[in-house]
Amino acid sequence: MRLVVEPKPGLPTNPNDPGAFIDIFTDISPLFVINNESGWYEGWMIHDLVVPPVAPPRRDGHAQFGTLTPDDADLLKKMGSGNNVPGNLFTVDGLPPHFPSASDHFPDRQTNVVPLQVSMGTYNAMQQGDTHSYWEFNYLGTNWVHPLYELPFTGGFPADFGKLPNAFQKGEIGALSSIVPGSGPEGVTNKPTVLGDNPNLPRDPDKFDGDVDAQRESRFRNIPSGLANEVYLDIYLRRASFEKNTGSLQERLFRAYAAEVARVDTNGDGVISAVEGDIDTASDGFPNNARLFLPATAFNRFAVTREINDGLLAPRFAPSQRAWVLSGVQVQVNPVVEVSAGRDADDR
Repeated sequence: MRLVVEPKPGLPTNPNDPGAFIDIFTDISPLFVINNESGWYEGWMIHDLVVPPVAPPRRDGHAQFGTLTPDDADLLKKMGSGNNVPGNLFTVDGLPPHFPSASDHFPDRQTNVVPLQVSMGTYNAMQQGDTHSYWEFNYLGTNWVHPLYELPFTGGFPADFGKLPNAFQKGEIGALSSIVPGSGPEGVTNKPTVLGDNPNLPRDPDKFDGDVDAQRESRFRNIPSGLANEVYLDIYLRRASFEKNTGSLQERLFRAYAAEVARVDTNGDGVISAVEGDIDTASDGFPNNARLFLPATAFNRFAVTREINDGLLAPRFAPSQRAWVLSGVQVQVNPVVEVSAGRDADDR
């Protein structure tokens, strides 16, 4: 899989800029053709949660965007062997990071990092042939993350790190999905007749940009990657500044998702529309939404999963690695290599 900065006129050419457009070329061999179960392979760019810097809290006591309060940081330093300090990969036990392994056993023996997964779209394979795909990573709807409130119902959520039965044991796989968009069980629940997929007015889920705002997509089920990262900070790291008395991982997830979506959702429908999530839109006191998008360079791993048609946008068995068929790590090329010349006619 190759990630290449797309040098179109007017676009940033720094890959660390969330406004940059990144072309992604995938060449996989071998993946067997899928013949049944409405199945497919799906690629995922993975960002492992990083402990952010410390800063004074907001007036309401909550941490500022992308930071921890001093009280949050003090609690984290006391975990395990003290791994959870700013700049390090966050681990749920405070021990040095260990990544997924083929010897893992769910839920008692698995990775201690917290992955955030952005879909790279679906693949299928030709019989006895390689799998190729092209995909574009940018803020126009692709650098967005599945609704995190689906996680407790995929069968791979840690359920308070193994202390409680998981979704499979409780018979809750698929008990909640995001077919009708909203901000989850602790947020806004919309009626299917309002935000369901209307057959008399089908929406184009790729219609992110446009000159007429009314024509742009208004019922996204997912959220920008940087906002999803902010939700994870609330859940796992802000144990002093967010829901201090809520210990349940599932409840923290539901409440964090609703709270962070509400900061960007200006019309209160629990959905971040194309207009509300545009990188140039102002929200929550910021002049634009650049903070809501992780740059391509923040994604340090890659995986391909074997999916079945379960109705969820979250990866099968997410966030565990139990549905993975391939995986790898980021390797940066230095010095920069020119990979193409000229310009195509696709100015979307």
